[in-house]
Amino acid sequence: MCSLPVSRQPLRRVAVTGGTHGNEMCGVYLAKHWLQAPGELQRPSFSAMPVLANPEATAACRRYMGRDLNRTCTLTFLNSTATPDDPYEVTRARELNQLLGPKGTDQAFDFILDLHNTTANTGVCLISEASHSSFNLHLCHYLQLQNPELPCRLLQYEPPGMETYSVESVSKNGIGLELGPQPQGVLRADLFSQMRTLVASTLDFIDLFNQGKAFPAFEIDIYRNLGSVDFPRTADGDLAGTVHPQLQDRDFEPLRPGEPIFKLFSGEDVLYKGNSVVYPVFINEAAYYEKHVAFLKSEKIRVSVPALPELTSSSTLVP
Repeated sequence: MCSLPVSRQPLRRVAVTGGTHGNEMCGVYLAKHWLQAPGELQRPSFSAMPVLANPEATAACRRYMGRDLNRTCTLTFLNSTATPDDPYEVTRARELNQLLGPKGTDQAFDFILDLHNTTANTGVCLISEASHSSFNLHLCHYLQLQNPELPCRLLQYEPPGMETYSVESVSKNGIGLELGPQPQGVLRADLFSQMRTLVASTLDFIDLFNQGKAFPAFEIDIYRNLGSVDFPRTADGDLAGTVHPQLQDRDFEPLRPGEPIFKLFSGEDVLYKGNSVVYPVFINEAAYYEKHVAFLKSEKIRVSVPALPELTSSSTLVP
């Protein structure tokens, strides 16, 4: 169990980004809709800005054109000198940094909510890179309370020894919202509606926080990324098997040592050889084949989250 410090400043500059990956259709079409009709994103204490993050990949209905935009928002890319050979997403990351950042400065947006779909059976999954932020945990708890029919889990994902690189990392704080399963390039009405509801609840929470509502302390189970597991492969690097039927679609469920994780094409089972229980996430995610990732391993930990006290009246005044 651990406790985390609290946020003390209202969030005035908020963005909702969709289409970071151009074939994840809920965020794509919500962003397109809100660019035409942004009233849904307005709250008494702020108005969120809709952003179509990757227009060229969206137009092509591809995850990306040159490289993954959600792995490109590092200071190395953002601050490097532009060249004619830069992949489109490097150029676009710099544009987003000018619009929503600059990253790591006081001028950056207060919060970015980045919308994603996954082919894995994650349900509602919030991805947070900010382990120090209790705000994101309060947000997750609020979504759980407001939408009990949509189990919401938080995955703490921090690249080990690396700078954060996601689109939401351009802002002072942010979070990724994953919703699945949904095939790439497909728009499901039920998931579209669910994402719309979750975005509305997120903005409601920010508005309540800005207007001075206090949120009590609580405890919550979160999942912390421990690394990835690749598929079994042949000597020349091709697939030698696939995710075992007993593991498929069991995201966030316990995986114990000795349980099957892969089924080889020869018919043999590959068993999990770890020393402790882990919780697989993004099992058999289509976009991760190129990254040599069959699933992520996570550990479930209990976190004690301090209260978000009522903000002072001077902080909560609507601009």
